[in-house]
Amino acid sequence: MSLHDDAVLVLKAYEGQTDLRDAYLEHLAAHPNGLWKACGAGHLTASALVVDPERGRVLLTLHRKLRMWLQMGGHCEPGDATLAAAALREATEESGVAGLTLLPGGPVRLDRHPVPPPCHCHFDVQYAALATPDAVHAVSDESLDVRWFPYDEVPEVADDSVVRLLDATRTRLEA
Repeated sequence: MSLHDDAVLVLKAYEGQTDLRDAYLEHLAAHPNGLWKACGAGHLTASALVVDPERGRVLLTLHRKLRMWLQMGGHCEPGDATLAAAALREATEESGVAGLTLLPGGPVRLDRHPVPPPCHCHFDVQYAALATPDAVHAVSDESLDVRWFPYDEVPEVADDSVVRLLDATRTRLEA
């Protein structure tokens, strides 16, 4: 199965945010290269919010280019077999944390947001990744900093998309 086929299946199975999900599916149907950075009309990205539920905290990265505290994530690469694998790879690379596992149940949220040219937007498929309380993180080349934040401090440092992702992740963790 191709990464494109996996993305379509993942999105069709995703039960939330139906209008946005349908926009993602329409984008993929209209753009065979809609998973790749080369698609100027926008492309899918995969991200993961790294959480430590035992300590009630989340690991965010201070993105080097955007200078914002965000979840780990980025572009799909040819070696990614699935969107979930892309999200886990990005989370591991950007956090430096070994042994992350994705929260079961597939994507937690979808978030479409504009990005600077030459691309127009990212269709982000957002997962959550679980870290152990003794997880050791490191700053990658893509970050200015990587830091743990208690759940209740996230709205003070991150934008609304990260807050919505954290809320959805906590809801899934409590289910």
